[in-house]
Amino acid sequence: MALLEELPYQPSLEWHLSRVRCSCFFCLTSTLFLVIAGNILKALISVTMNVILSRDTHVKIMDNIVTNAEKYFGKFCSLMAGYTRKTAKLRDKSDLLVKQLIDYANTENPELRTAVKNFAEELAKVQDYRQAEVERLEAKVIEPLKVYGILIKQTKAEIKKFNKDRNNEIKQLEKLEKIRQKSPSDRHMITQAESQVHKASVDASRSTRHLEETIDEFQRQKLKDIQKIFLDFVTIEMAFHAKALEVYSNAFQNLDSYNAEKDLEDFREKIRIASGTFYEARPVTSTSPSSTIPWSAGTQTIQNTLEKLTLVEDDEDSEESQWQDVDNTEYTQIRKVASRTA
Repeated sequence: MALLEELPYQPSLEWHLSRVRCSCFFCLTSTLFLVIAGNILKALISVTMNVILSRDTHVKIMDNIVTNAEKYFGKFCSLMAGYTRKTAKLRDKSDLLVKQLIDYANTENPELRTAVKNFAEELAKVQDYRQAEVERLEAKVIEPLKVYGILIKQTKAEIKKFNKDRNNEIKQLEKLEKIRQKSPSDRHMITQAESQVHKASVDASRSTRHLEETIDEFQRQKLKDIQKIFLDFVTIEMAFHAKALEVYSNAFQNLDSYNAEKDLEDFREKIRIASGTFYEARPVTSTSPSSTIPWSAGTQTIQNTLEKLTLVEDDEDSEESQWQDVDNTEYTQIRKVASRTA
């Protein structure tokens, strides 16, 4: 018995076979597990990439909305600011016209003076309404459009933040794929990479939800504001033109009621008085010795002067007739020479 106890234990063939079978089973199980884990990881990466692509499509639509708003609202703001400046310049030019009308009216006859001054007053009223139009356009049209510059910057910042989170998620996925391909059996590195991917996916999902809420609010506000801004614009223009039409109607009636005949009669009366004073004037009797010359002497002197003027005119007429005869003679000679050469 002692000899048997001293002999070393020798495992049987069945024991070795069982160990081999266990090792093979473990290897097969491990390999199968790695294959399954790899397939699951691959499917997870594929699903995640599909989610990213779908999310990118939505974000692209959102980005187009913001880009179009930035483009067209900027143009609207610039054009409406130019429109308002032109209206203000028209107001200034009209004010100068009013001033010139008043200055001109002060130089005219009473009837025209009153008519022109009334017209200038009505035109000045229109400029008061135009000033109110300019102020309302600045407050209700230009300022709301300017606000969109800030809103668009904030929205683009949200899109930029989302793009950053999305790029980080794609980067972590690519890193995980590389680890899976190079070291498929390194569970520690794969687990860390999966953790980073999960964290990046959560951040990207959070950014996506926040971006969707921001874009939805932006779109809702934009649709309401574009309606209100141009409704206010139309209302301002309608109010101005209604008031201007009323004032221009009064100006038209005042100008139409002006009677030019009265001023014309006044003008003719002044001319008649002035011309009558010139031609009907008679010398006043004076106490000086020269006043003893009879009126007929002055008349004779005038008649002599007129006769001299008549003689001078007759001489000029005779000279003109002589020159005409010479011209006719030369013309006849030229025609004869031309006929001979022909």
